[in-house]
Amino acid sequence: YGRFASDNEFDACRASGISFLTLVHPGLSLAIVVAIANLVLSFHMLPFFVHLAEKSLKADAKQILFRNIERRGYYKLPTDEPWLIYADHADVQSGTLVGVVVAYLKGGAVEKIYTAERARVAFNLQDRFHEVQILADNTFQIGPEDEGGFSVEQGAVSTEFGSLLTDAIKFKKIGEMKRIRADLMRFRPIEKLARDTCAQFTTELLAQDIESWLGADANNYYRLHSGEKLVKFRASNVVVGDEKVKLEGEIVVIESDTSGKGLPATLRPMKASLHIEGNKLAPTLTMDLHNLWIERSGDLKMRHIIRGLIPPKDVDVRERFQTENVLEAIDKASQSSVLKKGPAERLRKLGNALDKKMRKTLVQIRAEIHSRLVFGLGCVPMILIGIGLGVIKKEGHLLTAFGASCVPAAVLIVCIVGGKQITENLGSSSVLGMGLMWAGLVFLLLLAAMIYHRLLKS
Repeated sequence: YGRFASDNEFDACRASGISFLTLVHPGLSLAIVVAIANLVLSFHMLPFFVHLAEKSLKADAKQILFRNIERRGYYKLPTDEPWLIYADHADVQSGTLVGVVVAYLKGGAVEKIYTAERARVAFNLQDRFHEVQILADNTFQIGPEDEGGFSVEQGAVSTEFGSLLTDAIKFKKIGEMKRIRADLMRFRPIEKLARDTCAQFTTELLAQDIESWLGADANNYYRLHSGEKLVKFRASNVVVGDEKVKLEGEIVVIESDTSGKGLPATLRPMKASLHIEGNKLAPTLTMDLHNLWIERSGDLKMRHIIRGLIPPKDVDVRERFQTENVLEAIDKASQSSVLKKGPAERLRKLGNALDKKMRKTLVQIRAEIHSRLVFGLGCVPMILIGIGLGVIKKEGHLLTAFGASCVPAAVLIVCIVGGKQITENLGSSSVLGMGLMWAGLVFLLLLAAMIYHRLLKS
């Protein structure tokens, strides 16, 4: 097409009876091929290569951890919860750390510290999430101020982590975006928030149930089962914490075996708590007793843990609302309907964050799909405008026409970026943002129509 402009071959072709549309046909074919390639690249190929990079990174996760510890002496795990690992020495061949300190951070402060002579790190890679386990020997744990510390011969710390690169809508394929739009629990950031909300909701339901049961009669015991184990307890006061129910005042715990093996043990701890453990959507409860006196033997014990306690049906969120849809079971209406005192501050914050994240994700999907479509389809008028300007600018250099055609392309990009920002802004109308994106494409189509109308008339 540069030859048409510089050597006046366009006029010669017109004079010989060759239609202008016939001349433009190869350029139109090129534009359509470029548009299809752009759509395939943006909707499928780019996310595919990002997923490949993710797999490669995860395959080397253990090597990355050990190399960082060798070089810097510590490593921050890429997990949902902030864990820092310090070690004096890292043996890559055996996968062992020596002189280990593991710190759990919460709100920018150290919540728990684990020390160990030796530890092994294992990565369990799965499809939707991944787990890292730290198996330690001769472990000493230092908890919050009210829990103190204790030592065990062997200890284990495990935590989950999601995608390192692809937990963003912009890296999703079109099929993945459609599945997420149909079921928001398929999106890891929403699933994590939903799990946290469900765990806190379960905690507050449990505290309410315990308070109601114990408040009916001072001699009542609240019961929890764990296989063949039965735990009964009472306390003067119940306080809700972060995924934890604290028992205060005079606490009595009776631990017995329902199979008849052994005698019931009456425990009188100074402090006790029940906290969520395991899968937060179907959790078990763990009772943690501190500074307890065992009534029958008269022995004192620093700490006693009872794991695997099953929450009552009234406390199980999905059982209570008889639904498999977690997001329906934990929404604000459900919380307000069953919590007599209303949701606590942490549950309100989690509910608000979950609601905002769901709305944000839906508008991000809408914005991402429309922006990719507009840019892909916009390749056709952009190329046709360049061809048309190349023919019109006979007296100028070919690069002049190319430079002029970049101006409408820049307008389209500005419309796409601006429209995407407006669509993703929860405070504005998403229709306005999508309208701006498509308006950029309409502008290019009108400009192309004007250029070719002029060429056909000449």
